[in-house]
Amino acid sequence: MNPSGVPIPVDREDAEVVGRQLGRAPRGHFTVAHRCPCGLPDVVATAPRLADGSPFPTLYYLSCPRANSAIGTLEASGLMARMTERLHSEEDLAGRYADAHEDYLRRRDALGELPTRESAGGMPTRVKCLHALVAHSLAAGRGVNPLGDEALELLPEWWAGGPCVLPT
Repeated sequence: MNPSGVPIPVDREDAEVVGRQLGRAPRGHFTVAHRCPCGLPDVVATAPRLADGSPFPTLYYLSCPRANSAIGTLEASGLMARMTERLHSEEDLAGRYADAHEDYLRRRDALGELPTRESAGGMPTRVKCLHALVAHSLAAGRGVNPLGDEALELLPEWWAGGPCVLPT
């Protein structure tokens, strides 16, 4: 999906690229939610339910292995704990993060509702997965998820060395 929420159709080449990025076939129906500056998909939006009807609550999934690795380094640095502490002491940040949670739910609900009102990444009260927050920021655009945006600012240009996988 692009920032306005309009699905971007997945063609065969994008589906194959995402499979190579993940090292497995993607689960569920998905669309390209964001493209890396190299041109390949780097975030997919997955339908809230798998083909068998079971819930799949992770709407935005970061598919690029280089971006995932760089975010893993941030997570290992203790950044998530520092961000969570800030949520308890910075009222404005907590409010904007709660708004990001509502944005995430609204976008997911547009594709199909789930019984849970949980979103991803620990929203709205903690930070438990920077991958999910960065994926939300990339898919929704800057200014929607403040902590996803902050994490994005700390990342190196993962695309600078060229595509993470070769397109077909």
